[in-house]
Amino acid sequence: MENKTMKFLPTLFAAALLQVAAFAPAHAESNLDQIKSAGVLKIGTEGTYAPFTYHDASGALVGFDVEIGQEVAKRLGVKAEFLEGKWDGLIAGLDANRYDTVINQVGITEERKKKYDFSEPYIASKAVLIVKGDNEEIKGFADLKGKKSAQSLTSNFGKLAQASGAELVGTDGFDQSIQLVLTGRADATINDSLSFLDFKKQKPDANVKIAAEQADADYSGIIIRKNEPDLLAAINKALAEIKADGTYDKISQKYFGADVSK
Repeated sequence: MENKTMKFLPTLFAAALLQVAAFAPAHAESNLDQIKSAGVLKIGTEGTYAPFTYHDASGALVGFDVEIGQEVAKRLGVKAEFLEGKWDGLIAGLDANRYDTVINQVGITEERKKKYDFSEPYIASKAVLIVKGDNEEIKGFADLKGKKSAQSLTSNFGKLAQASGAELVGTDGFDQSIQLVLTGRADATINDSLSFLDFKKQKPDANVKIAAEQADADYSGIIIRKNEPDLLAAINKALAEIKADGTYDKISQKYFGADVSK
């Protein structure tokens, strides 16, 4: 007796393959492909962190990182769209696919690298020792011994000042620390080089100077989700082009009066 089931097996198998093919997705687009298709690079940023990302008097979103983001998007062939959020949840917005990247002076740390990928560094900052312009007594970190240093008490800068033998004068941040140095209520402050450059850009006649700086820098990069190699390569290529053609230096000089990539 003929086995009808066996007779129709090839036909049934072929039909099953066609059905699977019909429901199988096409080759998944990379995030870079999706960005180019949409014509938009979505960028997470604070919008309240001058001079990196903030709103000017007219209400427009401006800043160093805003212009870097716009230039990166331009070289990807798309427009930059900025989505603002508080720092505490900014990087987590990547996990929620709220945006493609965060450009907000995000420090490159080993802990963050476990979960995210970073571009090549595009910002370098150092701990600097700031004193009054006419102070010739303090020339290095070791000279802080027995001196008053204006610091946020829980910051790494405060810990460095204390390790150098300084007596700490507690402050709420950079602006207050600088004012205490200017008024003579503190002999010095250890703070971020970028904050100092921004301050001097705004107030070039202020009677403060950098007496010394740490050799090692902390670096910031453009952060994205892991496993997006095409997007990472495109961002790195864009940053390299920006640096090579002088665009980076122009933006850096505008906001800091110096090249802050090294």
